[in-house]
Formats: sequence, C-alpha cells, structure tokens
Amino acid sequence: MRLIMAVLLLSTWAGAQTAQDPAQSNSPQTTNPTESSSSAQKSTQAVAANPNIVTVPAGAKLALELKHAISTKGTQEGAAVYAQTTFPFALNDHILIPAGTYVQGRITHIARGGHIKGRAEVLMHFTTLIYPSGYTVVLPGSLDNAPGVDKTNMKDQEGTLQQDSQAGEEATKIATSAGGGAVVGGLSRGVSGGLIGAGAGGAVGTAIALLGRNRDVSMPSGTTFEMVIQRDVVLDPARIAAVTK
Repeated sequence: MRLIMAVLLLSTWAGAQTAQDPAQSNSPQTTNPTESSSSAQKSTQAVAANPNIVTVPAGAKLALELKHAISTKGTQEGAAVYAQTTFPFALNDHILIPAGTYVQGRITHIARGGHIKGRAEVLMHFTTLIYPSGYTVVLPGSLDNAPGVDKTNMKDQEGTLQQDSQAGEEATKIATSAGGGAVVGGLSRGVSGGLIGAGAGGAVGTAIALLGRNRDVSMPSGTTFEMVIQRDVVLDPARIAAVTK
C-alpha cells in the first residue's frame, strides 16, 4: 500500500513540473528576429563594399576578330567559334576587358542557300570570356553587327547573319543570256532567227539561275564583327588587374 502511494505521489509531482514550464520541454529554440535582421544587413553591407565585384552591363558591345573560318558551305551546326577582342572595354576609367581577350562560342543554326529560294544564314552565340591568364568568365553574347562580312545583313534581333538577296543578279544573268541569244540568232537566221535565239538565250539563263545555288555566307579568319552582351556579367577586378599590368 505504501509503495502504491509513493508511485502516485511521484507521478503527481512530475506532472506539476511539466505544467509549470512547458516551454522548456516542448518549444524548439528560435532565433531572435532582431539578431537575424542585423546579420542580413551586415551581409548586404559587406557585399556592397566588396571591391572584387564589378559588372559589365547588358548591352555592352565588344569588337571581335574571328580566329578561324566559318562558312555555310562547310561549317556544321554545333561547331565551336573562336574569336578575340580587338579593342579594350573600359568602365569608370578601368579596363575590364583588354584587347586580346579570347571569346568562345558555338554555331546554333546554319543553313545553305537554296537552289530556287532561301538565303544562306548563320546564327552563333558566345558563351565564354577567357583572359590570357586563364581567368574564365561565363557570358551570354550574340552577334550584333558584321561589317566585315560582304553582302550580308542582320536578319533578326537574335543575331542571325543572312546573305543578301540575289534576285537582281539573277535577272541580269537571264537578260544577258537572252540578249546574247538574240544577237547570234539574228546574224545567222534573220529576224525570226533572232526571236528564236532570244528565247533560247532566256531559257539558258533561267536554267543557270535555277541550277545554281544561292551564295553562301563566308567568314574567313580575320573577319571583324561586333558582339553584344545580353545580360550583366560580374567580373573580379583583382584578377583582371593581374592580367592587364
């Protein structure tokens, strides 16, 4: 009987202790909101004051020189593109991308001109900036202007380089063939022969235009063009300074 009473007394005492301080036994530890806010502010201030952060803004343009040939006749989709900057990019009196920095990219679309219609075109995207020291930066870039590529134009905002239309040249070719046929026919057979010769010459010119493929886009090594950076690129000035000194 005494044992039973002792057990009951101990149980009652334990329950009373739990009821008095439930927070100590059940509540998880929490962080003081004031301390958390203070820590976040210190982190933000540290980032803002970090001298190792500079940004090349989206829309910045770099002058490049192609280091190997690209042609819609022989280059395949997915092929690598290798170029090099020809002029330094500076911001706030500091050179961030010196001349001679390597730029790597890839051909994302390429097509030859058709026999009857369809112009040759090539689309490339740039992905990596490589300093001579080996400092490598990921960047998104596209072709913006290609003044060094003959008889081409920019097809769209993505940077597709397209061959100019050859409609005028083909018309001249057909007219020339028809005129030559008329002269030959007229000298040999008179007026009727001239008409036949003109028809034959025109047919030959048309056949040449249809059988011939439209001109390819050709970018030999040394071709100059402009790349535009599509999104902000963060650089480390300390590593850039080591390169440019």
